[in-house]
Amino acid sequence: MKHYGLAYMLFLVIFIYNFLEFHFLGDLLTLFRGSPISLTYNSSSHIYHRVASKCRLLHGRYMATPWLSSPHVQTAFLNFHGRPPLVDYTRKLFHASDGGTFALDWVKSADVLGDSTYGDDKTPIVIVIPGLSSDSASPYIKHLAFSIAKRGWNVVVCNHRGLGGISVTSDCFYNAGWTKDIHDVVNHLHHEYPTTPLFAVGTSIGANILVKYLGEYGEDIPIAGAVAVCSPWDLLIGSKFICRRTVQKFYDRALTIGLQEYAQLHQTLYSRLGDWDGIVKSRTIRDFDNYATCLVGKFETVDTYYRHCSSAQYVTKVLVPLLCISSLDDPVCTWEAIPWDECRANKNIVLAVTRHGGHLAFFEGLTGSSLWWVRVVNEFLCVLHSSPFMHKQKKNPPHSIQEEYCVDQGPYVNVSNGMVAAISNHGDDPSKVDDKERVLAPPNRKALNLLKWLRQVFSQTGRSTWMLLALPLLGVALHFFFIKKFN
Repeated sequence: MKHYGLAYMLFLVIFIYNFLEFHFLGDLLTLFRGSPISLTYNSSSHIYHRVASKCRLLHGRYMATPWLSSPHVQTAFLNFHGRPPLVDYTRKLFHASDGGTFALDWVKSADVLGDSTYGDDKTPIVIVIPGLSSDSASPYIKHLAFSIAKRGWNVVVCNHRGLGGISVTSDCFYNAGWTKDIHDVVNHLHHEYPTTPLFAVGTSIGANILVKYLGEYGEDIPIAGAVAVCSPWDLLIGSKFICRRTVQKFYDRALTIGLQEYAQLHQTLYSRLGDWDGIVKSRTIRDFDNYATCLVGKFETVDTYYRHCSSAQYVTKVLVPLLCISSLDDPVCTWEAIPWDECRANKNIVLAVTRHGGHLAFFEGLTGSSLWWVRVVNEFLCVLHSSPFMHKQKKNPPHSIQEEYCVDQGPYVNVSNGMVAAISNHGDDPSKVDDKERVLAPPNRKALNLLKWLRQVFSQTGRSTWMLLALPLLGVALHFFFIKKFN
């Protein structure tokens, strides 16, 4: 009987070791040296060669705290304890143009360093965007804010709407792709502190929002540099991953409970804008998004919402120096969604991936008192700040957005064979216009546009017989029209 008990205990230990993905034995075999950081970057990237290459931590090794040698144990320890430093925030309320209100929690370097004379108008400001259901009180946010302020910079945590003890005062809630608030806050800070370098750090869903924001606005943002930590990248892939295995379903359920508690705080609005019965009965994040996020945000389906808000599609459009940090054993945001090729193609991005670390944890040292990624963020932003490669805002041409959707905005003409031809609002390239059109265009733009319209329609309806018959008559009419016009 004793042997059966020992066998059962051995089986249980092996099961727990594998179920929770412990890597203590692997660390022991390598004498706790840790694993190197995998860096992905463009070979001609100045951000790597002149900034990231000088970051010692990115070229070292990450070794997880031995008694936290599991991504699940690390992640749980961070959320339930985390050993955060003591941080005193100064709160300011931000009132959005749509009537919404959210909190900006400041940590000044002078308060942390105990020197009221420290800092000036050129002291950098780091804007922090928390993760899902997180705010400035979250342990990892406190770790980050305290570490940056201790370096001598100022920090402002941009809390999501409805979090941090602030009521939702409009019909707009935040979601995984809600970039309006960070856009407004950045512009406000740039207006208030025009000579101050602004940096941004996003974590988890906040990282997804940050990357999407950077890609949406390109060069037309006053952000000097940014860091995205543990971004989900592709929400559709992430939604399938988080319900794939039993252990992931625990996270799915835990995050859903957090969202339900958030909805409970704002039940009046969610009851009016969403499906309250569905919200209460939600068992997964996808259920909550179906009954709450999609209805409030006016998305047709959950998949539509996930596709629209995923930041992976914006990676190639990022024009700001950006460091991305992810972990291969992240139990919440899978490595399968990491846009490796897109990051490699963008000269402004450096992707750092560790073998271990969990989700936003990355505890290090025997005591587990510090987070590795927090030190990396500090080092990268410090090196970037002292380099000539900080981003400087460049205004986009006012017509650039219209050009992106010129086909959708153009008029449509129905033709006889059932085809639909879209007519461009922008005309042809002047370099491709013949000499006659160059002469006729300035005095009579309407006539030239008519000719272009006929040419486009005719190219779509080459077999239309009535057009062949009408063209000679139309040519005669135009001939007399131009003679009369220019004489």
